[in-house]
Amino acid sequence: MQHEMNVLALVKNSERYVFLYDDDSTESVLQKLGQFAADEDLSFSWYDAAVLSQKVRRLKEETIAKTSAVPAPLAPLAPLAPLAPPSAQPQSEPDPQRESVPLPGLRFRGSGRFLP
Repeated sequence: MQHEMNVLALVKNSERYVFLYDDDSTESVLQKLGQFAADEDLSFSWYDAAVLSQKVRRLKEETIAKTSAVPAPLAPLAPLAPLAPPSAQPQSEPDPQRESVPLPGLRFRGSGRFLP
């Protein structure tokens, strides 16, 4: 499984704080934010740590939501009737209502178009 690299950055006065971490290192980066906030030699504040922590947690939740998204199940198929020879099949006009049935797995999002 390939992990995405996350980038978290803060520019404060003349200091630049850049955190690179993957999805498995979320707890480590949260701890590092707290260490930086506790360091009185840095301008990194507890407020900065709180804001960046929120971003880290939101990114993790989005990643979990993406990876755990389950595709919509397909509608069950109706049993097929046995086919009659072509000469015995009645010729009829196509039913206009059947042609407007939405495809399984497509959702309408209110934008006037169907999206996968």
